[in-house]
Amino acid sequence: MPERAHKIFRILTLNQISPLGLKLFSSSHYKVGSDTTEPDAILVRSHNMLDMDIPPSVKAIGRAGAGTNNVPVSAMNLRGVPVFNAPGANANAVKELVLAGLLIASRNLIPAIHFTEKLEGDNETLNRLSENGKKQFAGIELPRRTLGIIGLGAIGRLVADAALRLGMKVMGYDPNITVDAAWNLSSEVKRAESIEDLLRNSEFVTLHVPLLDSTRHLVNRQVVQSMRNSTILLNFSRDGIVDENAVLEGIEMGKIKYYVSDFPSEKLQHHARVITLPHLGASTQEAEENCAVMVTKQVIDYLENGGITNAVNFPNITMERESPYRLAVANANVPNMVGQISTAMAKAGLNIHTMGNKSRGEMAYTLVDVDSPVPQETIDEIAAIKGVLNVRYLPVPAK
Repeated sequence: MPERAHKIFRILTLNQISPLGLKLFSSSHYKVGSDTTEPDAILVRSHNMLDMDIPPSVKAIGRAGAGTNNVPVSAMNLRGVPVFNAPGANANAVKELVLAGLLIASRNLIPAIHFTEKLEGDNETLNRLSENGKKQFAGIELPRRTLGIIGLGAIGRLVADAALRLGMKVMGYDPNITVDAAWNLSSEVKRAESIEDLLRNSEFVTLHVPLLDSTRHLVNRQVVQSMRNSTILLNFSRDGIVDENAVLEGIEMGKIKYYVSDFPSEKLQHHARVITLPHLGASTQEAEENCAVMVTKQVIDYLENGGITNAVNFPNITMERESPYRLAVANANVPNMVGQISTAMAKAGLNIHTMGNKSRGEMAYTLVDVDSPVPQETIDEIAAIKGVLNVRYLPVPAK
């Protein structure tokens, strides 16, 4: 069905979303709440949607964060529903936590804290016991040490810049680095030819890659074997990037001095050389606000104009309105799809004013501005084309 003029879009929130983002939904065009039925879009942070019965009314999902492992992206592909995220919005928060992890591990702060907590006595006794015991917690300083960064996206680049400012040497590895990312990377970052090359030359290693089939257990037994002795390994990316058994074996072998992770697990609990945090990477007020604002703007543009920015399963495409009448078509990336859409419009006597078409993997997306209203019969005809997943009619609401 075509979108009606002055349509009220219904937004379901599955987690607490920052008010700074939610206030971007104008009350005249949006109804937002945690009990919304038949939603046009869903906003989510950490809620597990994998087994959720997502209503057929849903046209978009916005993840107020970077990872989308809690969203059934493949199922949404089949429905032609974009899944938006907020890459880079929490990058500074994660960067600061990585720096904290570097300092905590390099200065042996966790065992030092535990040691001090157990001391008892008056001030003179505490001072004597502290002085006698502190030698066992002597650490190392960061300048001139090498930090190896696997993954040079928004977070990896910020970590690299911060480490360089601390006087560290930085080596990076990212075979999928984008042109923009490469331009924004400091020339002082040395390029590693392989993960093994990076590991052989790094005293600290930090992981900043998404969890994909290709990156699951990226750090495995073979990789651990390539590490220098007493490497400090940091994982503020995703737990599945690391094979925990391999890490524990690496600790026993002396390859890993500390494993600092943002993901607690039963296997890692209570290990003297493992430091785990309760997934604090993006847990700052600023990061939550940045993510909410970014993803809300993306969802609004999609619902109102069909524009797509930062969808994990769709190509990026935005197009300035040059006509009040717009169609947005999501379809399988197969030959002659644009031709069939154009033919259906020509049969209806519609003049195409502007058209944009982009593809990404198996998904393609087309925006079409026409000079006159689009009949429902034409919309139905396009929707019936084999391979078309979703058709939305987006006329500019009458004032």
